[in-house]
Amino acid sequence: MPGMKQKVIVITGASSGIGEHVAIECAKRGARGVVLAARREAELARVAAQVTAHGATALTVVADVTRRADNERVIAEAVAKFGAIDAWIGNAGRGISKMPSQLDDADLDAMIATNLKSVIYGVQAALVPMRAAKRGHLIAVSSGLSRMPFAPQRAAYSAAKAGMNLYMASLRIELRAELPDVHVSTVLPGVVATEFGASALYGGVDSRKIPNAQPVGEVAALIADLIERPRAEVYTRPEMAALAARYFGAEDVGAIEAQPPFTTPPR
Repeated sequence: MPGMKQKVIVITGASSGIGEHVAIECAKRGARGVVLAARREAELARVAAQVTAHGATALTVVADVTRRADNERVIAEAVAKFGAIDAWIGNAGRGISKMPSQLDDADLDAMIATNLKSVIYGVQAALVPMRAAKRGHLIAVSSGLSRMPFAPQRAAYSAAKAGMNLYMASLRIELRAELPDVHVSTVLPGVVATEFGASALYGGVDSRKIPNAQPVGEVAALIADLIERPRAEVYTRPEMAALAARYFGAEDVGAIEAQPPFTTPPR
């Protein structure tokens, strides 16, 4: 099905930030249904009202996507309401502000559950109706920090997101022959003007106050573009893609790490 018209989109972490804006953007572009999953019921209702105002049908599902059963319930309710799903966007995530040498078991468990397990659980649940339909699109929202160590205090978050990247790439290879019309994509944003930084475990700088933070609407538009024109990976800013190529192409990445932006003080 080309474009966005009449598609059913499932979004986790949909109560604010990137998830909220993607939901509204999909509705504006003609999505038939938008399924909003997150833990905060009141915030979901607010986003649902905006989705409905733009002509799409909204379904809210209060869920903790770090739990496999909750992911399965989100998909079951989406299929019961709309008959099928066209795209699943794993957007739920949380940062951390703690240096790598100081991380404890609880920190690691929290980051892996929120940023990696939630994606695996959601993908596996969404694949059930997509296998039956032999089509669909699985999209995970990762981070530029999963590729390059800009922020050492985000180490556990970055490591979990790096695991997500490889999981999605491996899934893409697994499904290529069996389900060629099930697309698998990863989105790699940089600093986005959302509450992400302030909501990090142990707190942090509000991302909306960081100079040159990318407007969240730009990221949402790029994700909607990706639904309309599937690709394997998308950096939300071209300069990040260029820096990643320079970093991984270096004879010694340590030499790159000794230069800005890697030498910028932690935020």
